[in-house]
Amino acid sequence: MTHSIDRKVAGNGVLLAGILLIAANLRAPFTGLPPILGYLNEAFSLSTMAASALTTLPLLAFAVVSPFSARVARGLGIERALFVALVVVAAGIGLRSSGPLWGLYAGTVLIGMGIAVGNVLLPSLIKRDFPQHIAMVTGAYALSMGVAAALLSGLAVPLAERWNWNGALLAFMVLPLAALAVWSTQLKAAPAPQAGGQATAPAQGVSIWRAGLAWQVTLFFGLNSTIYYVGIGWLPSILAEAGMSPERAGTVHGALQFATAVPGLVLGLLLRHIQDQRLPAAGSALMSAVALLGLMLAPQQALWWSSLFGLGTGAGIIMGLSFIGLRTGSARQAASLSGMAQSVGYTLAAAGPPLMGMLHDAQGGWQLSLGICAVLALVIAVMGMLAGRDRRIEV
Repeated sequence: MTHSIDRKVAGNGVLLAGILLIAANLRAPFTGLPPILGYLNEAFSLSTMAASALTTLPLLAFAVVSPFSARVARGLGIERALFVALVVVAAGIGLRSSGPLWGLYAGTVLIGMGIAVGNVLLPSLIKRDFPQHIAMVTGAYALSMGVAAALLSGLAVPLAERWNWNGALLAFMVLPLAALAVWSTQLKAAPAPQAGGQATAPAQGVSIWRAGLAWQVTLFFGLNSTIYYVGIGWLPSILAEAGMSPERAGTVHGALQFATAVPGLVLGLLLRHIQDQRLPAAGSALMSAVALLGLMLAPQQALWWSSLFGLGTGAGIIMGLSFIGLRTGSARQAASLSGMAQSVGYTLAAAGPPLMGMLHDAQGGWQLSLGICAVLALVIAVMGMLAGRDRRIEV
């Protein structure tokens, strides 16, 4: 009996390690790119819209692929689907760093497609395998996402100076390769996919798209993602216009992403002990609003405002992902809500960076764009008060 328990604990440890390594691939491969946009502009003479597309294309891929991710898992099994997703991310990183402009964009799309599958299926996997620890495991994988993204953002400029932009982007390959090495251990134990009955199948009966609570979770997740990716995509440019050097801007960009990881240290423990999450959900959004106003009014204190923005949006990411498990009754319903929230959410997020870039070009500055994002943060606070109520989706 003791040996059986030990094997189960060891197996759960490897499973958790695999989840955290997959999570490390869900942000860093494309959020580490903005600090070296200057090198890409120099190599390809990119316009503002062409440069913003490198941030927007993965988000569009998220929006398009997310609704089909549960179907992929039904066909392959969730473990195999995640393995294939990692292979696609690795292929995208290789193509993106190959040299030609078309490879840069095509590789970016592939990266987005692979990440989309992981984004949707990890919450469902956690709901299935860690049903009593959803918030804690979600916090841990959000921490893994943030730390990996912060490290690569901070290293991107030094790597580009040493190895050019190609070498800097190719260095990101270490993430999917490490995850593939560990996740391959899950393929042997993976249950065979069941025709029409996998845990990730869409919920039967009334569509989850008709549930008000599902839309509240979706808008909370989606609008938080929108302001986060505007910040991730344009912060180096905002700081450059304020007179900051590229190296310093890259460091602040990395600090933002590291700050998004910090809530993962405490929120998982906090959410485990409270059934009503309205206050932390609304509070995280208000932190983001204050930070955006700070960047707009006092950009010389960018390190502090960027860190506060990272804390707010990072907590919002954890809350949004946790809501997918906490507001649903089964892994299959969680997969349906995850697909809905991430499809709609990333459609909104994909529109954010180019629209804010267009406003910048029209206004000749970032003030209006930052002000609009601050207003959106207030809307997120309202959605957090609604989505954070102790309720389950009834469909």
